[in-house]
Amino acid sequence: MPADGLRTIGRDLGRILQVYAIMPALTVLVAAVWGEFYAIPALLVSGAVPLTVGTALHGHFADAGEPGKLHGMVIAATGWFLVAVFGSLPFVLLAASMRAGLLGAPALNSTVAAFLNPLNALFESMSGFTGTGLTMTVHENRLPATLQWWRSFMEWVGGVGVIVLTTAILARPGSGSLTLYESEARSEKIHPSIVSTVRTIWWIFLLFTFVSILLLWLAGMPLWGAINHAMTGLATGGFSITDNSIATYDSVAIDFALVPIMLLGSIAFPVHYLLLQGHFEEFREDLQTRWVFGFFGLGTLALTGLLYAHGVYQSTAAISVLGVTLTGDAAALFQSFRYGVFQFVSAASCAGFQTASIGAQWSAASHLVVVLGMVVGAAAGSTAGGIKLVRVATLLKGTAFRIAGVFYPRSAVRTFRLDGRALSSRELTKEFEEAAIITVLWVVFLGLGTAVLLVTVPTGAGPNAYSLENVLFEVASTQGNVGLSTGITGPGMPTAAKVMFLFNMWIGRLEIIPVLVTLRGLVYGFGVRR
Repeated sequence: MPADGLRTIGRDLGRILQVYAIMPALTVLVAAVWGEFYAIPALLVSGAVPLTVGTALHGHFADAGEPGKLHGMVIAATGWFLVAVFGSLPFVLLAASMRAGLLGAPALNSTVAAFLNPLNALFESMSGFTGTGLTMTVHENRLPATLQWWRSFMEWVGGVGVIVLTTAILARPGSGSLTLYESEARSEKIHPSIVSTVRTIWWIFLLFTFVSILLLWLAGMPLWGAINHAMTGLATGGFSITDNSIATYDSVAIDFALVPIMLLGSIAFPVHYLLLQGHFEEFREDLQTRWVFGFFGLGTLALTGLLYAHGVYQSTAAISVLGVTLTGDAAALFQSFRYGVFQFVSAASCAGFQTASIGAQWSAASHLVVVLGMVVGAAAGSTAGGIKLVRVATLLKGTAFRIAGVFYPRSAVRTFRLDGRALSSRELTKEFEEAAIITVLWVVFLGLGTAVLLVTVPTGAGPNAYSLENVLFEVASTQGNVGLSTGITGPGMPTAAKVMFLFNMWIGRLEIIPVLVTLRGLVYGFGVRR
């Protein structure tokens, strides 16, 4: 890559770090409100360091040109990694402040002490910004409120995207904004202007966040829990402030209140815009939205049926639902549906909240249904991860189109229709190849992560061993940016597994290609081959 290309990358990375530095600064207010004044120095340093680095980069390369496609991919991949690195500072520095007893800090507990290990802090930060939700904390309720908020704040921002946030705050109309927008795994626009598009996305996200907080609070969740879980639920991140995620509340009302919140995060932002504008017909006709509801519905039925058939909740005591007392098979069926719908929606939306213990009680088939949800994901252009339903639709419909073509004469002119678009044979080939490449790479790195985990954690029989479906489940959850766990992830994980999971989370959020382009450039150089 020519020197000017590196200057462009340096300038835009500086812009991202400048905007990111606002986050620790805002978190100072949370620390002050909760009276955790010992956290303020750590937050100030955590904001000052990236602000200094970002300002230096942006100032030094201020006259650089607009980014091209290659630049955009490198900026996206490197920017996300740097934000995760700097996002780990509040964890490390606050843990150090507590160990030193700074400004009357409480005694350092084992949960926060885990973050004295920089790798654990980086894992937590990467998990937060990528919206994964797997955690290095043992007891999330023992975290200071400042760190509880920081984890939720990371997921909330990461759900929409750090580049989208940068574009919204540091408006810069032009082709460069479009390149960066698309490099963050987004393509659809709400307005012709990218700056207007990202600002509209944030307004929609803010509106839905407040609605979600109100819904959870009305369902009976305490206000602090409602704020944090609304942020992480809508962003389909999954971090919680309780030990057992949503299972802590053991509330039917809260479970069913979170389902539509997770669904909101699974639908593309342009579709939300159409709905808010009153275009209900276009909302109903959107291919991805139809597939979201269809896929979530089928997955829920399959998981409910498996849980009921295997008698997971057969011993359920009487339960009251809307004033009706259910017992025996009726109670077991309701509980199977309650946990089935919540866990499948949580998996496919990539929210990662848990209400059930997904372990030895669940059959291998139940595990695999949830794995399917995590691998496929929801709509492109939403906050969800996974391969995305539009790619699955392209592969299935494209394959059927190619097979049907055998029965037509060569002279026949055929048009492929996808989501209301009429595609020529050449256009179909391009779309099909892109979907196939992402899917194949997704499966390859899923296999690589599974192999690493199989050789680093105990497997087979035994009280502390994990089955193959447990391992596959954990890796799919990591790469799909979901956060559901069978108990493998934690501060005691082998270092090799943590590093592999860091990579899985990173490529999962950016849909693999930008990360591979960046790594290839580091090895072979960034020059354009001619």
